[in-house]
Amino acid sequence: MHILAGDIGGTNTRLAWFDTETHGLQPRLERTYPSPDHDSIEAILEKFLALPKIPEIELACLGVAGPVIDQVCETTNLPWRLDAAAIKQQFRFRNTWLLNDLEANAWGLETLEAKDLHTLHEGRKQTGSRSIVSAGTGLGQAGIYWDGKSYTPFSSEGGHADFSPTNPQEYALFEYLSARYGHVSWERLVSGPGIENIYEFLLLQHGLTTPDALQQRMQEIGRAPAISEAALKDDNRLCSQTLGVFVGLYARETANHALKIMSRGGVFLGGGIAPKILRLFEKHDFVAQFQAKGRMSPLLASMPLRVVLNDKTALLGAAYYAAHHV
Repeated sequence: MHILAGDIGGTNTRLAWFDTETHGLQPRLERTYPSPDHDSIEAILEKFLALPKIPEIELACLGVAGPVIDQVCETTNLPWRLDAAAIKQQFRFRNTWLLNDLEANAWGLETLEAKDLHTLHEGRKQTGSRSIVSAGTGLGQAGIYWDGKSYTPFSSEGGHADFSPTNPQEYALFEYLSARYGHVSWERLVSGPGIENIYEFLLLQHGLTTPDALQQRMQEIGRAPAISEAALKDDNRLCSQTLGVFVGLYARETANHALKIMSRGGVFLGGGIAPKILRLFEKHDFVAQFQAKGRMSPLLASMPLRVVLNDKTALLGAAYYAAHHV
């Protein structure tokens, strides 16, 4: 059986052809396309399916950054509308599914090996529901329900819930973002654009300007990656401060999500940012900030906390979902 799996984000769209005929679920061909360079997912699918090695695809499952309602998604960070029935008809697939991208990531956890995970905190080995929180272009969240026999992921748009400041600096940051955006969600802070927002706020607060060398690096690799790079090198105080704020907020919102769904079975950090800044998680004590929830601190300390290192988890999850939902 031939499956098309997709991981569709605001920055990139990754597609892969999986073959289930030999040795289980095997990726055979993968391509990445810049999402903003295309008018629709259909335009990207046409390119991918026209590649010479692609066989006749039977099933398609696409993880999409946005809420999926009745198999239709209006993407959050792209001007796209995806409709599973329309995609199925246009490309003559036997079946097509849309999943929220974090739901796809959650399904992908079932395919990972020990080498694909980095443990921040062992916690206790226990059964129970799980959560995954992923900072990247946006802030995705999903739950994974334990029914006593198996895990079933479910989607969430918790990244768009209200940000809650807890100290004078965060109140000032909230007011700065409120003037810019109106509604201030956690995604405005715990994401790649969130790193940029924090940095710009601190620039203004300290009355500073971006050094020429850092400005050049931002033009080369992007603002958030350049800020993170400078923080990792510890050669720019403001960038280091920015990532300190970011790590603390990431830890806090991850704990919020874990408490809300009682993630005794484990908490996972996905997305593209966490694996790149693991050293900063240690420097700014992500684990301690995750567990700092007053009377609930012992509960959070019991939860295993891991970073997903495999950047193909959403693709694997989409393919896994299709293979198990024929």
